[in-house]
Amino acid sequence: MEARAADERSAGSSGRLPSWLLGLVPLAVIAAVAALFAALGAPGLEERTGPPIEEVAVERTVLRPGEIELTVRNDGPDTVAIEQVVVSDSFLAFSATDPELGRLDSSTLTIPYPWIEGEAYEVIMLTSTGATIAHEIPVAAETPEADVSFFALMALLGVYVGVIPIAMGMLWLPFVRSVGEVWLRVLMAFTIGLLALLAVDATLEGLDVSTQGTQTFGGAALVVVGGVAAFVTLSAVDAWLRGRRERAREGSTGGAYLALLIAIGIGLHNLGEGLAIGSAYASGALALGAFLVIGFALHNTTEGLAIVAPLASARPGVRRLLLLGLIAGAPAVLGAWIGASAFNPSLVALLLGVGAGAIVQVIMQLVPSIRDATGRALNPASALGVLAGMAALYLTGLLVSV
Repeated sequence: MEARAADERSAGSSGRLPSWLLGLVPLAVIAAVAALFAALGAPGLEERTGPPIEEVAVERTVLRPGEIELTVRNDGPDTVAIEQVVVSDSFLAFSATDPELGRLDSSTLTIPYPWIEGEAYEVIMLTSTGATIAHEIPVAAETPEADVSFFALMALLGVYVGVIPIAMGMLWLPFVRSVGEVWLRVLMAFTIGLLALLAVDATLEGLDVSTQGTQTFGGAALVVVGGVAAFVTLSAVDAWLRGRRERAREGSTGGAYLALLIAIGIGLHNLGEGLAIGSAYASGALALGAFLVIGFALHNTTEGLAIVAPLASARPGVRRLLLLGLIAGAPAVLGAWIGASAFNPSLVALLLGVGAGAIVQVIMQLVPSIRDATGRALNPASALGVLAGMAALYLTGLLVSV
């Protein structure tokens, strides 16, 4: 009977189109209608009242001796032509790689001007319609050339503020192994508090960066998109690996897995931190000095403690610990390179959102490890640990100024 029903269904469907082809039919109809609408010149929408909408965003500022270079992008729907440039109330001759900017087009403006280091300047761009676009240069400083020595300096800076402090923080591992079960839950809660403040910091910094440059690519929405994408992706990976590992709080394998997740989350955050450091250095707003390096060392040492906290019952080798330290700290080097040589606010906002989303997913993985015998996660000991973690990151963060 079942075989006969299956044969009848097969016979009934043999004359129908394949499912994948049926799914393409609506897309083909939509494409045809859109093409027809464009070919007819958008009937009824030919005329538009009011002035053109001209929005230009400055994506990058480069200062060389006697020269200001601006990379601009058309952030509005209408074509924009920049006709004049004013710097400090002086009309100046300039050159542009593209005199007219269509939607999302970019152009590089080269403006000869004898700027003075440390001074503030306002660059005003006048369009063909008489509209003005203002751009502030708070502190004029020569942009470093992206040569080998420059990238070496950025790598050294990333090692100073990322790799070395985290490696120092991982020296807490013997202490973590020596404490009792109650104190271990407090340390895990400390880690959650630290990561929670990192997620908040990454989100706020991403929202701040997203206001700079072009808004066409999403602006603040990029932070949300990056966060959701990272959270969903890590959750899917965790679900896939769940069958290949023990529960995160049972034995050394789970502890090692949690430590890896924490290292990845901190690494994504340090990527954003490196972007901020590199861009600040390139714009002359970052003063390199011993105090700054020491401040970052103290600030990021707590992140090393967060990585080794789940390893109390594990026996990781030196190579495993070094790998965890590199996963968490080395992205600061990559971030410094990108931030100093090709800073893009939209990309930075997206990456900071990715870091925040990854950290939130890691926090969810850590919550079961702080439950007491009654199953409560927020008991007095864990609550104290969470607050202590947030306080430690906040207080050490006061030593850092970028």
